[in-house]
Amino acid sequence: MTYDQTLEFLFSQLPAYHRIGKAAYRNDLNNTIKLDNYFGRPHLKFPAIHVGGTNGKGSVSHMIASMLQEAGYRTGLYTSPHLKDFRERIRINGEMIPENEVISFVENHSEIIKLVKPSFFEMTVAMAFNFFAESKIDVAVIEVGLGGRLDSTNIIRPVLSVITNIGHDHMDILGDTFEKIAIEKSGIIKPSVPVVISETQNETASVFTSKADEVKAQILFADRSYACRFKSEDSVSDLRAFIMTELKTGFKTEGETPMSGNYQLKNLQAVFAAAAILKDKFKISEKNILDGIRKTRENTGILGRWQILSKTPLTICDTGHNKEGLEYVLSQLGKIHASESHIVIGFVNDKDLSSVLPLFPEDAVYYFTKASVPRALDENFLKMEALKYGLKGKSYPDVKSALKSARSVASQNDLIFIGGSTFVVAEVV
Repeated sequence: MTYDQTLEFLFSQLPAYHRIGKAAYRNDLNNTIKLDNYFGRPHLKFPAIHVGGTNGKGSVSHMIASMLQEAGYRTGLYTSPHLKDFRERIRINGEMIPENEVISFVENHSEIIKLVKPSFFEMTVAMAFNFFAESKIDVAVIEVGLGGRLDSTNIIRPVLSVITNIGHDHMDILGDTFEKIAIEKSGIIKPSVPVVISETQNETASVFTSKADEVKAQILFADRSYACRFKSEDSVSDLRAFIMTELKTGFKTEGETPMSGNYQLKNLQAVFAAAAILKDKFKISEKNILDGIRKTRENTGILGRWQILSKTPLTICDTGHNKEGLEYVLSQLGKIHASESHIVIGFVNDKDLSSVLPLFPEDAVYYFTKASVPRALDENFLKMEALKYGLKGKSYPDVKSALKSARSVASQNDLIFIGGSTFVVAEVV
């Protein structure tokens, strides 16, 4: 098989959440355990950091991986979903798994895939863990896919768990309250394994504390130990300077990040808290931490987080897609001085539009569109729903034509934003 034929097999034969949504979700670890046993339990062959949460888990995973790379460790990184290429999900020191490895994995293990009938995600986790073990990595950073307790990645026993925050996402699967969602996320807290919680939320803090107490795990709330702020409001430069303060000592550290979204402040606090714990097991200097953060894009290839695509006109995309994520992004966009704002948006078809559309400004010009995935919401329906909230514009059958139209009318002093869905952003980065 060619690489393209291999991907076609994976996408067509295995139920994939990023394509069909809830129908692909498995609420047990049976298939994951079967595959793990078949491959000789590769998850036991490397230490790992496990990162879950609603918003920020991808950014935190990439920053921690970059930091470990700077410290000289051969670092595996497993994340999801991918934006451009399936292989983005599985990296070692920033390099994507080679195409021939993907092909040979599917060809050599087709019988077990047919026998177990795993989901796309279950199969991908098995591929990642097997590749990491065979490549003899020093450490892996593993991002949770969905939830935590029943996520396929949750067979690992990490050296550190990190939970970024709890927000309105996948509530049809994880629960209809923050407390219920937190219970699912807290499933990655393991006996005697320290856990970092990035922010203290009234509805969820007790859930995490109780779980940590139950399994005798050290728990650290990052925002009780660190406070981070940006040095300026300038969020359109290639690097944005920040100041991190250790609250107990008052010690200040200055650094730079290529990811300028205001929401990264909480993520940065989580990274510093994680580093403080990881120093017990790994040789990590302050320089490694700061260099790792500053070189996150360079070291890991992360895409779509407050990513500036053009300066004239200023064009920004961001993968924030739920209420909390979009609140941060749209608030930051509102602080940018532009003659006119052009917003290219699309959503998945199971999105609760009533929770996100009210967040968007009424004085922008809208380009309603849909990504080229089965889960994409019809652009004409989105246009009609958006009108209920005072959002006006035209609909476009694909992201490319929507962005082309926005660029054709935007002046040099205007702002173009592309977002609403990870899949929309994937088509412009």
